[in-house]
Amino acid sequence: MIQIRDLLIERNGLKVLQVDSLDIQRGETLAVVGPNGAGKSTLLLALARLLHPSQGEILYNGTSLRDWEELEYRRKISFVFQAPLLMDMTVEQNVGLGLKFRGLPKEEISLRVSKWMKQLGVEALSKRRAGQLSGGEAQRVSLARALVLEPELLLLDESFSALDPPTRAKLIDDLSTLLKAHQRTAVFVTHNLNEAATLSHRIAVLVGGVLRQVGTAGQIKANPADETVAAFLHELPQ
Repeated sequence: MIQIRDLLIERNGLKVLQVDSLDIQRGETLAVVGPNGAGKSTLLLALARLLHPSQGEILYNGTSLRDWEELEYRRKISFVFQAPLLMDMTVEQNVGLGLKFRGLPKEEISLRVSKWMKQLGVEALSKRRAGQLSGGEAQRVSLARALVLEPELLLLDESFSALDPPTRAKLIDDLSTLLKAHQRTAVFVTHNLNEAATLSHRIAVLVGGVLRQVGTAGQIKANPADETVAAFLHELPQ
C-alpha cells in the first residue's frame, strides 16, 4: 500500500526525518518506536500529507502523495491523536460527526455509528456527553470516530500513553482484534516495545531522525541493526 523512498524531511533547515526505504503492506500494522525527538510523529504527519518532503517521495497505492487530490486522499485516512479531542456533544454524535460532514444519509450514519460503538464497547454510553467520559472511554470513542469512516489507513500517534496500564492493555488488545478482523492498515507510534509487539506485525525503529531497522520484535531484540538501536533497546524497561 505504501512505499517510501529516499525520504528527507527538514524543519527550519534541520533534518528531522530520513527514511531510505520502507514498504507497508495492505492489512499490516506497523509500530514505530524510538526515543523522544526521533521523528516518529514526523513520519505520521508525512503520511497524513501534513508535512511535505524536502526530497524523496511517499507513494500510496502506487501514486505519489504529491499527485493525489487532497480531499480524495484525506478520505482514505484517519488520524487518532494522544488526546481524544472530542466535541462537546454525545458519544453517538461524536462518532458520527465525520460521516455527517461527508453528507451521508441519516439512516446509514445511524447504522455505522451503532456498529462501531458496539465494536469499541461504548454503545451503552451513546447518550453520554464527552465531558462525562473517563480517559479510556474517551479514547475508545475517538477510535470509533476514526474507524466509522472505514479508512484504508489508520494513523495513531501515542494514542494510549495517557491511560493507566490496565485500561491501556485492554484497549490495545481490543484494537488489535479489530484491525485483524477488518484487515485495516495501521501505523502506530509508541515508546513501549511490548505494546508495539502486541499490536503490530512489524516494528520500525527510529533513532536520531533516521530509520535504523525494521523487523519483528524478536528480530530486533536478537539482532539490533547497529549500536544506536542496541542503546535504545537497553534504555527500555525490561
